[in-house]
Amino acid sequence: MDDIEAASSFGRSYARLGPKMDGRGASAHRRRLLAAASGAVVEIGAGYGATFPLYPPAVSQVLALEPNPTLRALAQAAAAAAPVPVTVLQGAGESLPAADASVDAVVSSLVLCSVADPSAVLAEAVRVLRPGGLLLFYEHVRSTHRLLGVAEDLLTPLWSRLAGGCHPNRDTPAAVVRAGLTIRSLDRFGFSPLPGNPPLAHVLGVAVKAGPPGPGA
Repeated sequence: MDDIEAASSFGRSYARLGPKMDGRGASAHRRRLLAAASGAVVEIGAGYGATFPLYPPAVSQVLALEPNPTLRALAQAAAAAAPVPVTVLQGAGESLPAADASVDAVVSSLVLCSVADPSAVLAEAVRVLRPGGLLLFYEHVRSTHRLLGVAEDLLTPLWSRLAGGCHPNRDTPAAVVRAGLTIRSLDRFGFSPLPGNPPLAHVLGVAVKAGPPGPGA
């Protein structure tokens, strides 16, 4: 299977399974994630647009990036029905098409587990956020339970190849701090995304870029 075929296969699978995850609680988690969003937003890895119906009125515009063509087409359709203006473009978190210090929030919803270089993506988030801007992240992370964490470490190489690059053993909050952001709030909880899955460690977090907001913020 070549890279294009693999991407198409993953896109179809995620488009099928994602709404089931949403119905089991992921949609409610995303709604909580977006409660703090306002102004101009960049969303990385928008998938099929699961967040789009959930953006609050305080958001003025969303630039949503999705590299997978199958998911991007679904996101473009979902954008038409969003309650706020959403523009969907091909792109990835490693290179955000936004000027330095130009956005109020960067949203990452079940994305940082699967990017090749989380530090590069977080560096881009820091670059485009204005001082006082927010990184809003909803991710599954490595378990703090010793045996489960070891099992996730052992599973990661195979799982990553099967699941679109997903790494179930990443410590995303630590990576956020290393990127130079300050975590304002962090909720850690167990969530079973699909029937038969054990509860996996997830986090909902809000992190802020240092510095006072600019005039008019």
